[in-house]
Amino acid sequence: MTTFAGSYPTITCWIEEQGWIEIGRDEYSSSLVRALDPDGMVWESDSNIDSIDDALQEPEKELKDWFRKNG
Repeated sequence: MTTFAGSYPTITCWIEEQGWIEIGRDEYSSSLVRALDPDGMVWESDSNIDSIDDALQEPEKELKDWFRKNG
């Protein structure tokens, strides 16, 4: 059985060390997934995502880049 941490290690690291992830559309944003930290929005998806798996692959990649740039 694959765990969330095994499938999405960077998102897991983000949640444990840096900030939080919001999933779902709301009246304030058309994005499906957003990564935030205490300073605000760090990343948000575009609005054209077909599945939750696709939606989570994006922040996995983008947050990996964020960690590389920001330590």
